[in-house]
Amino acid sequence: MFTVIAFVLLSHQPMQPVAEGLASYYTVRGTSSMTASGERLNDNMMTCAMRTGEFGDYVLVVAENGRSVVCRLNDRGPFIKNRVIDLSRSAMKALHPSAGLLPVKVYNLGSEPPALDHPPL
Repeated sequence: MFTVIAFVLLSHQPMQPVAEGLASYYTVRGTSSMTASGERLNDNMMTCAMRTGEFGDYVLVVAENGRSVVCRLNDRGPFIKNRVIDLSRSAMKALHPSAGLLPVKVYNLGSEPPALDHPPL
């Protein structure tokens, strides 16, 4: 995550958010188990749903509280007015442990996953 933030700070062209507004989350219990991309919905993966964008692209979601998470786009939604992104349960918990709705800014990172600044656990 530090690599992505450092890239944004050191870049000559600052990234512009592709969406700003409320994020919500969805879970296997409340929805069908298949996503629009054909994958099974998994609460433990860092995935998201947006109305636009290419399946497989990565987005950086920055919450108003300063926390951020990188998610892979694999579904369509949210279909509720004033919401810009639906996050998997684990992605939302990474941003806030108990929020159901959260103000966020969403940045498109493209189709390549960002480099990790540390080895995966």
